[in-house]
Amino acid sequence: MKPPPLFLLLLHLLLLLFIATNATKLTALSPTPSPTPPTTSKSSPSALDPKQIRALQSLNIPTTRDPCIQPSPHNATICDNSKPFRHLISLHLFNCSSDLSLSFTALKSLSSLHALSFTNCRASPIRFPSHLSLSLTSFSCIHSLRRLTGVWLSRFVNLTDLTVSYTSINTHGLYVILGNMHKLKTITICHANLTGSLPRHLHLNLTYIDLSNNKLIGKIPTSLTLLEDLEFLNLSSNGLNGVIPTEFGDLISLKNVSLASNSFSGPIPDSMSAIPGLVHVDLSNNQLNGAVPRFFSELKELKVLNLENNKLHGVLPFNASFIKRLDVLKVGGNGNLCYNHSVLSSKIKLGIAPCDKHGMPMLPPPSKESSSGDSESESSDYDYDDDGAEGANEKKGHHHGPNKVVLGVAIGLSSIVFLIVFLVLLSKWCR
Repeated sequence: MKPPPLFLLLLHLLLLLFIATNATKLTALSPTPSPTPPTTSKSSPSALDPKQIRALQSLNIPTTRDPCIQPSPHNATICDNSKPFRHLISLHLFNCSSDLSLSFTALKSLSSLHALSFTNCRASPIRFPSHLSLSLTSFSCIHSLRRLTGVWLSRFVNLTDLTVSYTSINTHGLYVILGNMHKLKTITICHANLTGSLPRHLHLNLTYIDLSNNKLIGKIPTSLTLLEDLEFLNLSSNGLNGVIPTEFGDLISLKNVSLASNSFSGPIPDSMSAIPGLVHVDLSNNQLNGAVPRFFSELKELKVLNLENNKLHGVLPFNASFIKRLDVLKVGGNGNLCYNHSVLSSKIKLGIAPCDKHGMPMLPPPSKESSSGDSESESSDYDYDDDGAEGANEKKGHHHGPNKVVLGVAIGLSSIVFLIVFLVLLSKWCR
């Protein structure tokens, strides 16, 4: 007997409903897969501008595939992070090959540079593109480039740091170079055969000046004492003369000063006592006169004081505790300078004589042999005993009387003779 069609239809609908219900439950019970995070690839830094790579190659500068990432053995580079290509902002060339040749076209492609330095690169300088001259804030030339001129250097008007060392500069006076460098903070021009005098006008933002080992002449201008932010000043080994300005103490930020090996005269200005942070003072090999100022012992930061080979005189106003605090103290070569031997021991090698009661240097004691005595007194560098000349005079006085040993022997022999005579007389009397 066949089931009625209506019954089959209802059975079919119930079966479909059952399948649909169970499928929904299975879907709800199954774990939901976590969404896959989008893949992000870490972008590698962009490569150096191909124009700048070609510029380096045209200058015969050995370069790697990407100088920003791997500098060559003969240059150091710093690049920016611009895209699509990076650009050089700092380039240091050192130990260059003899075929280094600067070209205007190549340098024009390097106008993104802010710092450019040469070390041991004996190339001939050429006119820099104006964009490069204006973009540079730091320029260094050490034992490099030939036939530098002050006019050539003066085009770098936006420099904050200028270094030229062991490279001759053909110019007369510093103002030709520095006149338009209003942003300059540090300047080093040493061993450069620089001639002329110090400029009367200096930019007030200077913090570091090294003009040592040149041929500068004249006096220190008062304008230099207006540099309140100056921390380092080295004018040594020039032909400067005159007195140290009384306004020198206005350099309140100064820490290191060297005026050595010039022809300065006059006294050491007392105004230097107003510079609290002085650490290094070198005034040696000049013609300074007068007394050594006492204020040096009151400078708490002072570590090096060199006053040797001048014409200073009087009593050295320092005690042992101050001298021990210093790393270096040199006062030798001042013929009329002496120290108080009641305050300082002769064991402290100062290179000067102790003072007599009049505050004058004592003469070295004469030696037994004049020929050897002269050499010994020179080599001894005035190292006396603490007793000074008074002890020497006492020793001299002892030589005028009889020797104590001889006198004692004579008295002893006389006593023995007297005892023998007494015993002989006593024996005769007893008989």
